Amino acid sequence: MNFIEIAADKNDRKDNDFKIKILIFTEGTIIGPRNLFQHFNHASYVPIGTSSEKTFDWYKQGADIIYLTSRKRKIQVVTIADILGRNNFAPGILISREGNEMYKDIVESVKPDILIEDDCRSIGGKWQMCITYVKPDIKRRIKSIVVKEFQGIDHLPKMAIDLQSE
Repeated sequence: MNFIEIAADKNDRKDNDFKIKILIFTEGTIIGPRNLFQHFNHASYVPIGTSSEKTFDWYKQGADIIYLTSRKRKIQVVTIADILGRNNFAPGILISREGNEMYKDIVESVKPDILIEDDCRSIGGKWQMCITYVKPDIKRRIKSIVVKEFQGIDHLPKMAIDLQSE
């Protein structure tokens, strides 16, 4: 597992006792193509809706934000990190897989309280999702929120604590 810090210089979080770890899949969930023709051009991806503001709201409330990308090549991971940084997504880290790591390995290592990801409709559905193959004992402790691919997270609660009952 590799990671890159996102927007560390924007650390304006209020100090509070609310601690929650939110793992957010990037492509298809919070960033996406401007149009159908750019679907496979990840470097041209932009925020979906108000996803950057939403992540910043959760961050300011005390949530730790961890992003997960589908990209594995260093240059592509850096590109996704740049998209997140220049579009004012909340400070956090961007994780990428390495070698033979699978998404489940990242989820099992991070052990987030909440996992937000899209339904992977364009690439085969549930069997491609991060939560699908997570060990049952770990999966039970994660609130999995699945959104429609490329539809964003605008409909999710503004308050991070309300994600647990989503």
